[in-house]
Amino acid sequence: MRTLSPEAEEFLTWLAVERGRSANTLAAYRRDLTAYEDYLKQRGLGLAQVEEAVVEDYVGALRASGRKPASVARALVAVRSLHRFCVEEGTAVADPTGEVGAPKVPQGLPKALTEEEVGSLLGAVAGEDPLARRDRAILELLYGTGMRISELVGLSVGDLALDEGLLRAFGKGAKERLVPVGSYARRALEEWLGPGGRPQLVPRRWARRGDAEAVFLNARGGRLTRQGAWGIVRHHGERVGLADRLTPHVLRHSCATHMLDNGADIRVVQELLGHASIATTQVYTRVSPERLVRVYESAHPRARGRWDR
Repeated sequence: MRTLSPEAEEFLTWLAVERGRSANTLAAYRRDLTAYEDYLKQRGLGLAQVEEAVVEDYVGALRASGRKPASVARALVAVRSLHRFCVEEGTAVADPTGEVGAPKVPQGLPKALTEEEVGSLLGAVAGEDPLARRDRAILELLYGTGMRISELVGLSVGDLALDEGLLRAFGKGAKERLVPVGSYARRALEEWLGPGGRPQLVPRRWARRGDAEAVFLNARGGRLTRQGAWGIVRHHGERVGLADRLTPHVLRHSCATHMLDNGADIRVVQELLGHASIATTQVYTRVSPERLVRVYESAHPRARGRWDR
């Protein structure tokens, strides 16, 4: 792993220790800052010598290289965060990124599945062998709770309170929240944790510390990884014709969308998903023109002539 400037390394340490950022987030910041410092090196500049025009040129170079707007915006967030950190720590006098505008990122609608498609997916896992029980529990839990894939693979047995219909999830920034577990997901988890499921994959000796407490195991008896869980979701999606549309995050989108469609309060959905801002949850409140007309006609007193004389 390449070492960055002392300022950047200190910034990444601060993100990890003080802000509790995940390993994946830190890796993304490191990649973006490595590219930025390589650019500065080519121009013979250090962080303290950067001016606004340099940052604007860097953003322009990213765009010219074919990077998508979302990728450019993410890179600028890393650069801006580093310079602001330097100012706050007293290693820089001014922030050269203050007036640099981020590229507009088109905000697409979440690609939620229909309830029928979800039903087809969840019904596709046949069999009672350990892997089938595990896969069924993973799919039911992702859709039933709206958990992030990282939260799911991070679950430990002690995080479950199935008798109470709850589990404890650790979201972004290591924020803890309680998540209700519905009857289908609870039943699938109980079958996975029962004698014919998880115990069948327990190795004679645990390879890594922490694997013994993992809720979900791979076929070799280690804690299931994000990549492993992603592959399981994709595999079953292919079986029901959803390969091009299905990811773990789509199940999270679908959970939120279906709850709101069926009348859930947006604040409840925000808490369930672990969104820090209600604005993030509001993305799911967008509706098609057809559904807008349908709901209007069923709800407004003058839409169907109920007041006609």
